[in-house]
Amino acid sequence: MSADESQRLTDPAVSSSTTTSGHSQRALLWIVASGFFMQTLDTTIVNTALPAMARSLNQPVLDMHPVVVAYTLTMASLTPASGWLADRFGTRRMYFSAILLFVLGSIFCATAATLPQLLLARVLQGLGGSMLLPVGRLAVLRAVPGAHYIAALASISIAGQLGPVVGPVLGGWLVESLSWHWIFLINVPIGVLGMGAVLRYLADDSLADAPRFDLLGCGLLSACMVAFSLALDVPVENDRAAWSAGLFALAALTVWLYWLHARAHPRPLFRLGLFGEPNFSIGLAGNLVCRIGSSAVPFLLPLLLQVRLGYSPLHAGLVLLPAAIAGTIAKPWIAPLVKRYGYDRFLHVNTVLVGGAIVSFALITPQWPLTLAIVQLSVFGACNSMQFAAMNSVTLKGLHKDDAGSGNSLFSMVQMLAIGLGVTIGGTLVNVFKAPTGAATNASFQITFVIVGGITLVSAWVFRRMDPRYFR
Repeated sequence: MSADESQRLTDPAVSSSTTTSGHSQRALLWIVASGFFMQTLDTTIVNTALPAMARSLNQPVLDMHPVVVAYTLTMASLTPASGWLADRFGTRRMYFSAILLFVLGSIFCATAATLPQLLLARVLQGLGGSMLLPVGRLAVLRAVPGAHYIAALASISIAGQLGPVVGPVLGGWLVESLSWHWIFLINVPIGVLGMGAVLRYLADDSLADAPRFDLLGCGLLSACMVAFSLALDVPVENDRAAWSAGLFALAALTVWLYWLHARAHPRPLFRLGLFGEPNFSIGLAGNLVCRIGSSAVPFLLPLLLQVRLGYSPLHAGLVLLPAAIAGTIAKPWIAPLVKRYGYDRFLHVNTVLVGGAIVSFALITPQWPLTLAIVQLSVFGACNSMQFAAMNSVTLKGLHKDDAGSGNSLFSMVQMLAIGLGVTIGGTLVNVFKAPTGAATNASFQITFVIVGGITLVSAWVFRRMDPRYFR
């Protein structure tokens, strides 16, 4: 939520002037919920279909992780601009544009004949996806009275929770029953209905006095994220090691340039003083490290189940379902557990459980009992869901109200970056430890799960550095 959003939420005059009728509000909530569902569905539905995509595009299945990374990195890079675009051009125009870009990207994904074409289409999809939730949330804020805003966001979040539950199973079913192209084509009718609803129910609410956007700052941070992710994706062999080192150097350079830029700019994208807030910097680092491991799991497990265990796409999606269901069930547990044990103790213990669950996936081989695998997935899903909720709260709770919007925007960037890094690191590690023939082996996945689980376990040490006075 931006600072301007916070002002509208607390200013009765602003809220009442933009409040719409009850019928229009319900329609708006359905529109935003549908967009959020498309966004979250797309981050999970693709994973189950990657082996089928690889066969269709004549690519090694281990080289398909950029299909996920291209989408998440694009979203991470452009999310900070979404609030300013909505202020400058209005939520109606920008939400319509977001759905249109997402639908066009989906069509181009379904018609892609080569991997480069598919990656470009995923970037276009990410352009639209980066605005679906932030702009939709702002549209709700401007239309719904402050007293009902929290309840409205809660109803929208349900749609976001359905995406990870439905995605793997729906993706597997579409690949088996039709083809992988339909995991993208199903977005088209939803998007067309959404665009029609936007034109009917959303008002033009652009702001003539929208503040200037820090385009240079956004460009520097985006370049940093892309360079860092590409550096991790380059095989360390022959002359490619120098190319990877160059990308790491570019990432460091852009961070340094942003630091200089933010010191001189009157309104930088993220002011440097934000990182002086208690626990915020450590919370960001802990979130990034922890999410790398947990974000690699939804990518690695479908590959393991299909490539090594011989499961069909639908069977693989069904096996992953317990993790999503357990995560949904466990969400209400977080408040009483934190109240009883405190954020500090809960985070330390739960982080170890999440990391240990990821490491335990190394035990899954063709001989491993399916029942035990389901137990492992359920434990991971429940602990991971509570971990996200606790990390989100403890990272942002110490921010001053003037920094809440900026901090939340940076936090959203880090979340999307972590997904991309998790998939990149997971895919790279499986490639590094593959057999000389180029095929992934049981050992390839086992070593990878141990490493990414170990990365998540490191975040327990990071969280120990947080100031306990701000946990209560």
